[in-house]
Amino acid sequence: MKVVLPFIAVVVLALLALVGVTLAHQVEFFFGVIVPYTAVAVFIFGFIYRVLQWAKSPVPFCIPTTCGQQKTLPWIKHDKLENPVTTLQVVGRMLLEVLVFRSLFRNMKTEMTDGKIVYGSEKLLWLAGLAFHWTFFFIFARHFRFFFQDVPSILSMMEGVDSFFQVGAPLFYMTDAVILGAVTFLIFRRVYLPQIRYISLASDFFPLFLIFGIALSGILMRYMFKVHIVAVKQFAMGLVSLSPIIPQGIGAIFYVHLFLICTLLIYFPFSKLMHMGGVFLSPTRNMANDSRMVRHINPWNYPVHVHTYAEYEDEFREKMKKAGLPVEKE
Repeated sequence: MKVVLPFIAVVVLALLALVGVTLAHQVEFFFGVIVPYTAVAVFIFGFIYRVLQWAKSPVPFCIPTTCGQQKTLPWIKHDKLENPVTTLQVVGRMLLEVLVFRSLFRNMKTEMTDGKIVYGSEKLLWLAGLAFHWTFFFIFARHFRFFFQDVPSILSMMEGVDSFFQVGAPLFYMTDAVILGAVTFLIFRRVYLPQIRYISLASDFFPLFLIFGIALSGILMRYMFKVHIVAVKQFAMGLVSLSPIIPQGIGAIFYVHLFLICTLLIYFPFSKLMHMGGVFLSPTRNMANDSRMVRHINPWNYPVHVHTYAEYEDEFREKMKKAGLPVEKE
């Protein structure tokens, strides 16, 4: 059920927009203006709120996650990226983590084979995760051409790279196929592997199905159910200029695509997708491991009376002697 219910929820959301816009054109204002503005507002304020809540959390101790040699004696080679001790080294480690998923690249799978623990490579997960995140970013950036009167050259260059193979008309975007394949793999992996399926929740499947629906509706809108591209740009320019308009003949499939995107924006701040901002505030990643050079003291510790051994011996010295226990002072 934790797989079926999220799938049904995404289908219902898509049908809600499709049926609503098809049966009543007056609903286009709701799906085209009210929902997008609400979604953007919830996303921005929700994202800021979550980040501020994390930023207020005290981190008095040095707790970075490391797996390399810490800086110690001069003749011991120090692993600067795995065990950073300076801000520059921390930035380098964070960039590798965010841009190429370095820790996921080293991830390994563990299996029992003939009663023995066997370790194996898990590079396919790293490749799928990297492909998914980068294609998602590429597609997101490519869509900004709808919000500019004159398309910036960088976006035109990205579009040219994405349509390098130039298969058919309209041009085939490589990222469209890659993101569908990557999301399908991530869903299949959660369903197929019993260990992953056991720890997965409905909240893990819902964003995957939702992103799959967004990608699929966008592909259908581009290659099969054509929409009025000029009207789409007029619509986007109206939203970004705070002068919303609803052009005629824009196509029902467009509102399905838009509604699923808005659902993702609303869902984002309350989900695990917030790791996009949380990774930069994670003390296991953003701290330098300088515990051998700097003493970390918890500033929130309140004074506590400590009963030292000397005080303990002064209190029980005679009884300790009678019991035959050694004492430091006679």
